[in-house]
Amino acid sequence: MDRLIQLDLGRITVRELNNYLHHELPTNLPVHVEILNPNGMHSLAVGLNVPAEIDIRGHAGYFIAGMNQKANVTVHGNVGWSVAENIMSGTVRVKGCASECAGASGHGGLLFIENDASSRCGISLKGGEIIVGGSVGHMSAFMAQAGTLVVCGDAGANLGDSLYEATIYVGGKIHSLGADAQEEPMTAADIAHVAGLLERVGIRRDAAAFKRVASKRSLYHWHADAGQEY
Repeated sequence: MDRLIQLDLGRITVRELNNYLHHELPTNLPVHVEILNPNGMHSLAVGLNVPAEIDIRGHAGYFIAGMNQKANVTVHGNVGWSVAENIMSGTVRVKGCASECAGASGHGGLLFIENDASSRCGISLKGGEIIVGGSVGHMSAFMAQAGTLVVCGDAGANLGDSLYEATIYVGGKIHSLGADAQEEPMTAADIAHVAGLLERVGIRRDAAAFKRVASKRSLYHWHADAGQEY
């Protein structure tokens, strides 16, 4: 059975919280940490590199669980800008909505937002998976280089602008595609991939009904006669 540790932000500072998580967590047994009274505070549970279970019991602010490695972090509420920014491995789950730039520059692991995410979700994504149970705002997956973004709801304007090798799957409507993004047919491999991700987070949807968006690959190299396409 996991050892339960409760850390109350009504009694300690964010610096003290993160210092404990970085340097004082037991490493010889499974650990479950509850962070109480987050009250919209920023930079909670950042830079973790231990396989602990972390529950943030309430709404949190900017840069929650940034640079995460190995830990499984669950936020029982909404989050501000850049949740799971530069995530490397492990999981981050938001049981509410997320503000701008969720999962920005992520390299690996899984970010799951149960409800909606705002603009620029998955910006500069470099690997791993982002799953959004609701909709995403404009410029999501801007300059995404690798990895997967799954949107169960609708996608805002300029989805996948300047997309590289990342793949986007959208279950609802797409307002518009950005420069160099295009819709492509769903293959059997795509359907299996989406179905596996949805099953992993407990979403029951028909994977075959999703749309695939990928890069046209026309902006990989500079062309002087491309005009205003860049």
